[in-house]
This record gives sequence, C-alpha cells and structure tokens, in this order.
Amino acid sequence: MSKKIKLVAAVAGIVAGTAMILPAAWAGPAADASAGKDRTRAGALQEVWRADFDGPAGALPPSSDWIIDTGTSYPGGPANWGTGETQTYTDDPANVSQDGQGNLRITPLKDGSGTWTSARIETRRTDFAAPEGGTMRIEARIQMPDITGEEALGYWPAFWTLGADFRGDYWNWPGIGEFDIMENVNGLNTVWGVLHCGTAPGGPCNEYDGRGGSTTCPGTSCQSGFHTFALELDRTGSTEYLRWYVDGQHYHTVSSADLDAATWANATHHGHFVLLNVAMGGAFPDGVAGHATPTAATRPGVPMIVDYVSVQQSG
Repeated sequence: MSKKIKLVAAVAGIVAGTAMILPAAWAGPAADASAGKDRTRAGALQEVWRADFDGPAGALPPSSDWIIDTGTSYPGGPANWGTGETQTYTDDPANVSQDGQGNLRITPLKDGSGTWTSARIETRRTDFAAPEGGTMRIEARIQMPDITGEEALGYWPAFWTLGADFRGDYWNWPGIGEFDIMENVNGLNTVWGVLHCGTAPGGPCNEYDGRGGSTTCPGTSCQSGFHTFALELDRTGSTEYLRWYVDGQHYHTVSSADLDAATWANATHHGHFVLLNVAMGGAFPDGVAGHATPTAATRPGVPMIVDYVSVQQSG
C-alpha cells in the first residue's frame, strides 16, 4: 500500500491523525517512447505463479502460498504497520476467506466496542523478479470494497509488493523498493500506482509520497466492478521501466533514467513478495479526508474481492 507513507511513517514517528503530504494530486505519466511495445512484450510472458482462490467457502487462503499477518505490526517492526492504521489484522475467516466461487474476500469488521479488524496476506515466495534482459508482470483482478461517500471513510485496500530483504528486517524501507500496484482510499473512484525507493524523508523518490500516478477506473467505477490492475518491470533495454496499468490502460511510468543507478537497482534488481490487504484509517485516508478516519459514519463489513493474482516473466 502506500506503505510508502506507512512503513517509514512509523520510523518518522508519524501516527494516526497526523497530517502528511499525500499522493492525491499526482498527475498522469510523462510520455514513454517505448510504451507502444508493451502489449507485444506481454505476449511473450510466461506465467510462473498464480493464485485462483478456488477453495471452499470459509477456507483461509492456502498456507502453502500465503502468510497471514496478524496484530498491529511485524514483530519488532514499526507500530500500526508504520502508517497509523487503526485495525488489528487477524486470521479469522470472517476477515479473510475464500468464498467458494473462486474469490478471496478481505473484510474489515468493527465489534461492539468500536475495535476494527481486517486482514493482510503476503506470498511465501519472495523471488518474483524481472531477469536481466527480461520482463516481469504482476497482476490481479480485484473489486475494491463497494462503498462510497461518508460510509467509506478510512477504507484503504491495496495490492502491492515489497523487496525480499524487507522480510525479517522491517527497518530497511524504502531502500529495498515497494511497488504499489493498486491503492485506493475512502471509496474514491481512483487507483493509485506508486514506486517507493531510496531514503526517507525526501530522497530520490520524494518520500514519504513516492513516485506515483493515478487515474479513474475505466468503464465501471473501481468500487462497482472488477478491474485488472498490473505492473510491468521491463529490463529489456538500456533504459528500464516500471509501468502501471488498469484494464490494460497504461497510466503511469517510472524509468531508470529518473533515478540514480544504485537507487534503481536497489529497488528493482531483486525479488519481491506480493501483499493484499484492507487497512482502516492511517496517514493516506486521513490526509485525503482532511481528518482522522474511520469515523462513526464508516460502515464495516464491505470486502475487497480478489479473483486471482498472477506473476509472469520473460527472458
């Protein structure tokens, strides 16, 4: 997620309700001379990993592929997952389970005392990478929580990656790289895509914001239908590219020419692991809303629905 804001926010001592500079005003991508080759290149990709969530209704995601994070932080890591999120993550099927129809549902809930729970999962594999001279594509078909307006305040669904070296360290962000493939807050019809890298605050990726872009979802809104969100890391030429897509439409690019060589390599030239979660509250939704979230008007029980996650490679 905007773990950009998140993981580093804790290091900086940022907590829930604290104002932050946010990526909400990102413009569209600069022109990318190689963008026309994207579909041809994608045709040569081969799937190397896939999750289809075909288990029975109520089943947890398979432990052979997924780790379920629990609590309010990694052991010894930044509190509140580094972003001031208010929920506690659980492995309760009420928060995370397959639906018997080929989907995974991550559902935020609130109990009678006002405590929010939700779920966050990450792949066991940490080796998803673009080989030198090749390409990697990570994609998922997702319906964001179908909720808007005041009832959606604080909802923060995300589909993203972290560099492999983050696992077990938890304090080396953002240097190890984070690819936010899909982020959304407060039920807005907007998808954000972001690269986090370098050092924080500031640095070559303008942390804690990162280098990001955003767009509306094509056709149906992000909340009212499924959309395919994808990231490609292209290492086929002397200039390397990260490109973000929604339903095949390219809307954001960051290239190796935008960063110094060491920062780019430290963020991209190694394995990543994939994460799916729905946070409640924290720096990103609070900053967009202009006040602390969730609020008394926020309605619990609306899931992010994930049809599949796929990793493809060439080269």
